[in-house]
Amino acid sequence: MLTPRARPSLPTARPRVVLYNPRAVFFTMPLALVALASALNRREIDVVIIDGRLEADPVRAVVEASRGALCVGITVLTGAPIHDALAVSRAVKAAQPSCPVIWGGWHPSLFAGECLEEPSVDVVVKGQGEAAFRGIVEQLINGESPASVVSMPLRDLNEFPAHDYSLIAVDRYFALKGTRQVDFISSQGCRFRCAFCADPAVYERGWTGLRPERVVDEISALHHTYRMQDVAFQDETFFTHAARVDALAERLIQKRIPITWTATLRADQACRLGEELFAKVVRSGLRRVMVGVESGSQATLDRLHKDMKLEQVTKTAELCARHGVGAIFNFIVGFPGESEHSMKATMALAKDLRRWNADFETPIFYYRPYPGNPMAEVSAANGYQFPRGLEQWADFDYVGGRGPWLTAEQWRTVERFKFYSRHAWKPGAWRWPLRVTSRWRCRHDRYELPVEKLIADFVRPPQQVS
Repeated sequence: MLTPRARPSLPTARPRVVLYNPRAVFFTMPLALVALASALNRREIDVVIIDGRLEADPVRAVVEASRGALCVGITVLTGAPIHDALAVSRAVKAAQPSCPVIWGGWHPSLFAGECLEEPSVDVVVKGQGEAAFRGIVEQLINGESPASVVSMPLRDLNEFPAHDYSLIAVDRYFALKGTRQVDFISSQGCRFRCAFCADPAVYERGWTGLRPERVVDEISALHHTYRMQDVAFQDETFFTHAARVDALAERLIQKRIPITWTATLRADQACRLGEELFAKVVRSGLRRVMVGVESGSQATLDRLHKDMKLEQVTKTAELCARHGVGAIFNFIVGFPGESEHSMKATMALAKDLRRWNADFETPIFYYRPYPGNPMAEVSAANGYQFPRGLEQWADFDYVGGRGPWLTAEQWRTVERFKFYSRHAWKPGAWRWPLRVTSRWRCRHDRYELPVEKLIADFVRPPQQVS
């Protein structure tokens, strides 16, 4: 519960809510905050969204906006964004001790107790936030103290209003992305049971999606306002229901909205769509999909509870290639107890996919346990030490880091493979010397003495993820 020092004194004007998106290395629109703001009664409540990625001094911007505010809400991802969230939260509390600070998002949903140990955090929202945050705001307006942890069952997204994109500087995101692309969330949750994923712990394998006609009508309205060229569906599993996808594609075709779009796609879902429906989806504007393959070993896929066959990955690649759809096939290596054979099978499949189509990308990541799933629990039982406290979790790099199950030599091999497989089939006339040597190395699996990589890294050093 909020302590007496944190109980707000209500402003005389319309209550104002401040929402903050911490700095990060990507420029996806802060749709979680837009969703929260859109679900509030905007006739009675003013909402200010501040994105740290757009501010020269985000701490100062939030502190100034928080003066007299009803509360400050912050969405928090694991990793570097925690540093920024902590700096902003502490600054708000120093300047406005009575202003409640509310955290939501993936990290607070999994580590509510740990987040509440931070003195500058008053309330944590777990899971879906629209109704939960609206309830907190109503309590604060009435002078009541909300519970320290607020969690509500997953509700039908169709119960909530459309996202109000006027709350954010849409054109600034276009400029940062380098394209007129709008991010859009048409569903929440995931019904699958992957043993390494935290999603089931947050949404309990629930799923809810907007009606197809509503999705298309909202996209049409957004196109009329912003003239975007592309839509990036940020759903965990966009293609969950084939009938919904069919209706959505049909309506997009009928509306003739001049856009393309991208979305996530499981390989088994692609196979269930079939040739005819996949072709219709492409006619509606699909230009690229992101497929979580994870491993080139069927035994490893079974161990991960992916509920997917390697043959389905091949069929998905063939579908995409046949219909001119680009694809990002994501892989993970370095699982606890993963065999050398499994890792080699993953690299072999990644290589095959790159060879089949120059428009395919095959990024490889390294497994690091993240709580909320069976594999993480087994890792902890076997002695793996998770970060403790927000400061340690802020240094958690789940993109570039690797777990202790991967040897230094294995890591070097994978890093070299990633370099050569990326360049072996990369188009461009001036790249041909690197392309020729890279193809030879990939064909013969020879990654020792990576002279080409050393030269490339010297000319253009790899980006560091902050």
